[in-house]
Amino acid sequence: MAAATLTPTAANASDKPGDVAREVSLRVATFNIHHGAGPDDVLDLEHVAKVIETMRADVVGLQEVDRHWGERSDFVDQAAWLADRLDMRVVYGANLDLDPAEPGQERRQYGTAILSRYPITSWSNTYLPKFDDHEQRGLLVANLRVRGVPVRIANTHLQHNDNLERQVQAAKIVELLGDNPTRTVLTGDLNAVPGTPEITTLTNVFNDSWVLAGEGDGFTYPAENPDRRIDYVLTSRDIDVHHAEVVTADASDHLPYVADITVKRFVK
Repeated sequence: MAAATLTPTAANASDKPGDVAREVSLRVATFNIHHGAGPDDVLDLEHVAKVIETMRADVVGLQEVDRHWGERSDFVDQAAWLADRLDMRVVYGANLDLDPAEPGQERRQYGTAILSRYPITSWSNTYLPKFDDHEQRGLLVANLRVRGVPVRIANTHLQHNDNLERQVQAAKIVELLGDNPTRTVLTGDLNAVPGTPEITTLTNVFNDSWVLAGEGDGFTYPAENPDRRIDYVLTSRDIDVHHAEVVTADASDHLPYVADITVKRFVK
């Protein structure tokens, strides 16, 4: 298990005393930011930040996030930069972790992140199974306190070119999160359309927020002319979903996706 990195943005601050709710509403988003580059492959992390700002999300699962990775992203720690820019807390899961380009520099990392407006009490990043020399993928998990209510947010990015590998990865996610999870949201670029075995493995355990509250096709990729739904917000059975929407934006090669949910303090 590889630990996620917490930036110094008061991510383990506690809720105010007495601030306890019977249920809480959250807007959760998923967004593959393509290392801050739009469909034209031009780096513009500020544009990504503005899109996230416009979504007014409380929690955002991000995929394809660079951390001192290289020239394509100006060696920026994108997770920390976005957290600072948006005044949010953040955890980061480095699924690729390479030596610095030059001695004395930061390690070159690539992976996923979770931004949150609420305190993060604990976090972890667990590597998922991979085949041969394929890219390492992971499951980043953050435990939040939302006005006293515990909420678990998981975020992932599955293999893009091997459906059998995705099936194994999906099964591992169920093993890690449990086959009857509570107060849990899974966000991610799953690189598979609804009805495929890997998605069915997950929807046997989680609800698909688009099926519950979306309208239309829900296509998220490619951003310029989307023709498939591969980005998801999945929720445990005890969570109510009220609204789901694909956001029109040109900050990445994926479109962001938001869902409004309600999480109850007590689970029957």
